Amino acid sequence: METRKTKLGADHPSTMTSMNNLALAWKDQGRHSDAVALMEECSPARQRVLGAGHPDTLSSLAAVAEWSS
Repeated sequence: METRKTKLGADHPSTMTSMNNLALAWKDQGRHSDAVALMEECSPARQRVLGAGHPDTLSSLAAVAEWSS
Protein backbone atom coordinates (compact mmCIF):
# COMPACT_ATOMS: atom_id res chain seq x y z
CA MET A 1 0.00 0.00 0.00
CA GLU A 2 2.75 2.46 0.90
CA THR A 3 4.53 1.79 -2.40
CA ARG A 4 1.34 2.49 -4.32
CA LYS A 5 0.84 5.71 -2.35
CA THR A 6 4.36 6.79 -3.25
CA LYS A 7 4.25 5.78 -6.91
CA LEU A 8 0.60 6.42 -7.83
CA GLY A 9 -0.55 8.89 -5.19
CA ALA A 10 -2.93 8.57 -2.26
CA ASP A 11 -6.02 9.28 -4.38
CA HIS A 12 -5.32 6.71 -7.10
CA PRO A 13 -8.01 4.00 -7.28
CA SER A 14 -5.38 1.24 -7.07
CA THR A 15 -3.98 2.76 -3.89
CA MET A 16 -7.44 2.86 -2.37
CA THR A 17 -8.01 -0.78 -3.36
CA SER A 18 -4.78 -1.68 -1.55
CA MET A 19 -5.95 0.25 1.52
CA ASN A 20 -9.27 -1.58 1.45
CA ASN A 21 -7.62 -4.99 1.04
CA LEU A 22 -5.14 -4.33 3.84
CA ALA A 23 -7.97 -3.25 6.15
CA LEU A 24 -9.83 -6.48 5.35
CA ALA A 25 -6.69 -8.53 6.03
CA TRP A 26 -6.11 -6.77 9.34
CA LYS A 27 -9.74 -7.40 10.31
CA ASP A 28 -9.27 -11.11 9.57
CA GLN A 29 -6.11 -11.11 11.70
CA GLY A 30 -7.95 -9.61 14.66
CA ARG A 31 -6.36 -6.16 14.31
CA HIS A 32 -9.77 -4.53 14.65
CA SER A 33 -8.75 -1.00 15.59
CA ASP A 34 -6.11 -0.84 12.84
CA ALA A 35 -8.62 -2.14 10.30
CA VAL A 36 -11.30 0.37 11.29
CA ALA A 37 -8.84 3.27 11.22
CA LEU A 38 -7.59 2.37 7.76
CA MET A 39 -11.08 1.82 6.39
CA GLU A 40 -12.14 5.17 7.88
CA GLU A 41 -9.30 6.73 5.90
CA CYS A 42 -10.16 4.83 2.72
CA SER A 43 -13.91 5.49 2.69
CA PRO A 44 -13.86 9.31 2.37
CA ALA A 45 -11.07 9.11 -0.20
CA ARG A 46 -13.15 6.73 -2.31
CA GLN A 47 -16.18 8.96 -1.89
CA ARG A 48 -14.22 12.00 -3.03
CA VAL A 49 -12.52 10.30 -6.00
CA LEU A 50 -15.02 7.68 -7.14
CA GLY A 51 -18.28 9.25 -6.03
CA ALA A 52 -20.83 8.46 -3.37
CA GLY A 53 -22.69 5.87 -5.43
CA HIS A 54 -19.68 3.87 -6.64
CA PRO A 55 -19.78 0.21 -5.52
CA ASP A 56 -16.30 0.43 -3.98
CA THR A 57 -17.32 3.50 -1.98
CA LEU A 58 -20.49 1.81 -0.79
CA SER A 59 -18.66 -1.34 0.30
CA SER A 60 -16.09 0.69 2.25
CA LEU A 61 -18.80 2.73 3.96
CA ALA A 62 -20.70 -0.45 4.81
CA ALA A 63 -17.57 -2.01 6.32
CA VAL A 64 -16.94 1.05 8.50
CA ALA A 65 -20.56 1.02 9.68
CA GLU A 66 -20.49 -2.71 10.44
CA TRP A 67 -17.09 -2.71 12.11
CA SER A 68 -17.84 0.36 14.23
CA SER A 69 -21.09 -0.97 15.65
